[in-house]
Amino acid sequence: MTRDRLLAFAQLLRIPNVFTAFADIAIGACVGAAILPSTPVQFWVAYAVLALASGCLYLAGMVWNDVFDLAEDRKARAFRPLPSGRVSIGSAVFLGVLLIVVGLLLAGTAGLLAQAEWNHEPFVYALGIVAAVLIYDGGAKRTPIGPIAMAACRFLNVLFALSLIPEAALDIEKRIHLAAVVGVYIVGVTWFARTEEGRSNKRHLALAASVIGLSLLLALLLRARLASGLGTFAFPYLLVAFGFLVGLPMSRAIGDPSPRNVQAAVKRCILGLVFLDAVLATMFAGLPGLLILLLLLPALRLGKWVYST
Repeated sequence: MTRDRLLAFAQLLRIPNVFTAFADIAIGACVGAAILPSTPVQFWVAYAVLALASGCLYLAGMVWNDVFDLAEDRKARAFRPLPSGRVSIGSAVFLGVLLIVVGLLLAGTAGLLAQAEWNHEPFVYALGIVAAVLIYDGGAKRTPIGPIAMAACRFLNVLFALSLIPEAALDIEKRIHLAAVVGVYIVGVTWFARTEEGRSNKRHLALAASVIGLSLLLALLLRARLASGLGTFAFPYLLVAFGFLVGLPMSRAIGDPSPRNVQAAVKRCILGLVFLDAVLATMFAGLPGLLILLLLLPALRLGKWVYST
């Protein structure tokens, strides 16, 4: 495969963004390591397989996004791999189907590795992610519920990440609360990005930023529900630091809602999800949860030559 063709597929898949999916799964691994009495090698192998499954499903979503958007992209974004002809529609469809199948198989395998008996939850959540992705890509993103549909994908991915942890160790209410933090954040990011290719509405950007702020408030409320011995005292301060990390470019975009400023803010928020996941992980695992930030290194490196929006 030539360098140009490899680049075309990397752009179709938006490779830098897949590390945000891995970061979601890393939260689950950190939570398990913090609250389970022991984490044998089998536990870590199962999470590695779960991360690969999540990555496949995420990349499938990127492919199907461009497949469904082909007619629109031919008019507005002719430089993209499908409308430019650098990747054929047949190849894209085949790749999208293959990634879904492999993702589902890996999800089922992770459930088999995690316990003596097959845990069906990872496979069920993977099916839910596939359904949410196809609903969003297939048309929901063009409707007012688009941000919620996108958030459903991330919400399910976090539940997917927690599916290898026995419910006796982490109850369903706390799982939903943790997933909701990420889900609400994505509602705000998706809303903020809805008109990134033209001049955005300041009021809509401000409201979207408020939703992102709400997600941080939800994170603080979750911390209040956890045992005092978990995590690190630095969690609130790390959350504030994250707020500044994504808040500054959003503030610039609200002040001057040009495509350049809005797209810069959206890119920061997308990759900032890795930072958010790392901060959430410290709520359970303490400062070692910040190791999730290492996922930013390949994401930022690849982001220099592959667009992420």
